[in-house]
Amino acid sequence: MSITKKEVEHIARLARIELTEVEKEKFGNDLSGILDFVNKLNEADTENVAPLAGGAELKNVMRKDAREAGHDPIGAAKLVKVAPEHENGFVKVK
Repeated sequence: MSITKKEVEHIARLARIELTEVEKEKFGNDLSGILDFVNKLNEADTENVAPLAGGAELKNVMRKDAREAGHDPIGAAKLVKVAPEHENGFVKVK
């Protein structure tokens, strides 16, 4: 599939970028190559391929946002006290 110069100019206008004539030619060729590759992918037979939901079984590991009792390696208590706003040993932020 070939992208015309007018289409490249339209895409550039949407992206709010200015392109030289050389860049318009280059990006037109690049975009045409990308679309040709996508068309090749569309030719692949996927009739008997099961849909894939994700590629890895990732699990979000959450922890309680609390400091350990008696653990203050960097003098956090001092830092909290000098913060403009603090409450219950934590710095208050907007």
